[in-house]
Amino acid sequence: MSGNLRVISKENKYNNVLLKKSPAICRSFVTHFLLAFQFLTIMPLKVKGNISEREIAQSVTFFPVVGVFQGSLVLLSALLLSKVLPSEIVSGLIILILIISNGGFHLDGLADTFDALSVKSSGNEAIDRENRLSVMKDSATGAIGVTAIVFTILLKFLLIKNLLATYTFPLVPYFMLFLMPVFSRWSMIPAIFHGKSARRDGLGKIFIDNVRAKEFLLSTTLTVGCWFVLSFTLPLLSHLPLLLLSLFVLYILSFSATRFFNKKFNGLTGDNLGAISEISEVLFLMVTSIWLRLSI
Repeated sequence: MSGNLRVISKENKYNNVLLKKSPAICRSFVTHFLLAFQFLTIMPLKVKGNISEREIAQSVTFFPVVGVFQGSLVLLSALLLSKVLPSEIVSGLIILILIISNGGFHLDGLADTFDALSVKSSGNEAIDRENRLSVMKDSATGAIGVTAIVFTILLKFLLIKNLLATYTFPLVPYFMLFLMPVFSRWSMIPAIFHGKSARRDGLGKIFIDNVRAKEFLLSTTLTVGCWFVLSFTLPLLSHLPLLLLSLFVLYILSFSATRFFNKKFNGLTGDNLGAISEISEVLFLMVTSIWLRLSI
């Protein structure tokens, strides 16, 4: 978190009251927007001043908007690079652009999560959970974590290549690539909403403890709205079943992962949310690839 960002805890009631009554509330929309970009990208956007935990949590509303930004990078890159390079190289560069745009944070969370899950059971659930949480804090990446990263990138590469090389309708694969980060950023929010924190501190706990139904519904509205805006440009995307199927599959992933991580870690961590986002990108590409292939 930025050194210029000071979090006001829920216990600091006096400062919270001042914040709510301050004219600065008019900038809350921009604050939440900038915080979302600060958390999910490497863009040098900083929010100065006192920020409450509730304001941090409200930034999840704009996670899909961050996905729109990253999707735009992917869309423009794919359109330009496809004119001069084969689909294999374009697929690899698209993945590289996504990794660079968020600093590889989610891949790091994926690796830490799988390293923690690989911890052998001692027969004592409480001790096992503490050992797994300890492994996730370790800066070193184990063999299982590396394997998880390699397979995730490989699957993305194959799915993107398949979209670019085999689908014949113009622009369809490009818009699917645009929507991929939008839906994957949204997929973290159901987990945050339904989950509980596995740790007593950290950014993940702030999100999990403070996100309410309002943020969940607003982020879902933005995600669906993005789909329908594109549907006016590309009629094939107006197929409501594909939208509902994508949301349903990612919601089930998010909810199921929450239940699974509750069992393994007694809650969720920020690393787990990163893992959910990465797996969601693979699942979104799979669902849309199958649907579009059957639609040809």
